[in-house]
Amino acid sequence: MPNEVDARELYEALARHDGGRSYETIIAPWLDQAQGRYRAWLATAGEFSSWWAEKGAEPEGQDLVRELYALQRVSDRLLLTFQPPSDDPGSADPQPPLSEGEYLDAFTSLGMTSFGDGNAFDPFLHEIVEVEQADDPHAPIAITEVLWPGLMLGRLLFNRSGVRIRAGVEHAQRGVADRSPLYWTFLRRHRPTVDLSQGWGSNSQWRTDFRLDYRTPAGDRLNVAGCRPIDGDADLDPGHPMNLSPEERLLTSGVRRELLRHRCLLRTPEAAGTLAGSPGWERDLMPFDWRLPGSEG
Repeated sequence: MPNEVDARELYEALARHDGGRSYETIIAPWLDQAQGRYRAWLATAGEFSSWWAEKGAEPEGQDLVRELYALQRVSDRLLLTFQPPSDDPGSADPQPPLSEGEYLDAFTSLGMTSFGDGNAFDPFLHEIVEVEQADDPHAPIAITEVLWPGLMLGRLLFNRSGVRIRAGVEHAQRGVADRSPLYWTFLRRHRPTVDLSQGWGSNSQWRTDFRLDYRTPAGDRLNVAGCRPIDGDADLDPGHPMNLSPEERLLTSGVRRELLRHRCLLRTPEAAGTLAGSPGWERDLMPFDWRLPGSEG
């Protein structure tokens, strides 16, 4: 890594910190060292180009996609204070508490831009945090409150804005859209999360790739480094490890696309009864390499 600082170092310092003034004592000094070369390095990920395609062959590109993941872990920890409390009565209050202004200062100083208010609901930009169920089952998703701002790094989505919504059950089901596992995410205070770092050792977990979603003039490009067709590969045996698993096939094509866009299920799947025969299937689901057909972006 061509820098004097890294986000893993910042995350671990925040995890050890049990006092106040975390911004002044930990984050600000780290940011002072992260200007110049580090900020310029991050900026290369903001362009929609082919840099990620060579990340396996080019160590610097591989380092960058993993550094973005580590930086996302920092964001996940800092966002806990803006989230609903856990259903677990023994859950501790999030530490370290941070103001929205401090959160934004931390990431805009690295070259990111924020967004939040003034947008209609868009799964590219918005993460569902809580659902108010509308009486009309057909009522579309509407934002009722923004809980934290989102961040873009150039054309690359870094973090979605957290929102409360009102919606009919046919669009977003309370208890599913806001409490089922959130994929491509390390930490949330109020719901389970699943990412590829979980279950690995203290060093191996940091070799996790950041999900790359780009908003371009030609349209959104989701999970561009994905290598598995979202509807399976007809040229491969159904049991091939690079093809869809039985649980993935039990989700309809439309539900798989919703999961890729929203990073979670929106409603109880039609095949919920069959899926119940595979305990823990939601945590075992592996959508991380799903790729949309070229015609869908």
